Amino acid sequence: MRILILVRNFLPGYHQVIQGDWNVAAIAHRAYDLEGKTIGTVGAGRIGKLLLQRLRPFNCNLLYHDRLKMEPELEKETGAKFEEDLDAMLGKCDVVVVNTPLTDKTRGMFDANKIAKMKKGVLIVNNARGAIMDAQAVADACASGHIAGYSGDVWYPQPAPSDHVWRHMPNHAMTPHISGTTIDAQLRYAAGVKDMLDKYFKGEDFPPQNYIVKEGKLASQYL
Repeated sequence: MRILILVRNFLPGYHQVIQGDWNVAAIAHRAYDLEGKTIGTVGAGRIGKLLLQRLRPFNCNLLYHDRLKMEPELEKETGAKFEEDLDAMLGKCDVVVVNTPLTDKTRGMFDANKIAKMKKGVLIVNNARGAIMDAQAVADACASGHIAGYSGDVWYPQPAPSDHVWRHMPNHAMTPHISGTTIDAQLRYAAGVKDMLDKYFKGEDFPPQNYIVKEGKLASQYL
């Protein structure tokens, strides 16, 4: 959804409607089709893989960067290509989607230097954590036009102060971390907690993706 909002330049069109305007040309000059665009995900864990699967019908050129390659069957299913060199991948992407966990290694990963390696006019969607981005560097790149649009549901810090630079930068589609607050999501959380408690009291292992720390060590997906 966030990719489409940025690619189709949705927000200025919405603002025209509520402001009583009608200027299609002002929207169309920055609106594109998703088909044929190169989209890269930084991180191909559970969420990154689901993203690649959902993008396949749009006929995009899909790339991914991760510590590990996906299973060959999933690579074939999605048509996604593994990129070992992150900087090289960033320079190829029309859209960069951040799906990597926040760790000591990824904190502040996308600073001014990393953003400079991206195409001019890149679109960025952050599905991960706000602290992975250098907030001021993102705002500066949006102001200069190097980033043509930035969207995410995550901030650092949270709640974001009223003067947070992302609130006022151009071409953003930010929301106040609401993605996990739907009624359906809360039902899933409750069911998940019940399942984990049942397994704990029965002495059963949790599914690997549910671990943050196991046997005193950080789970593999966070390393």
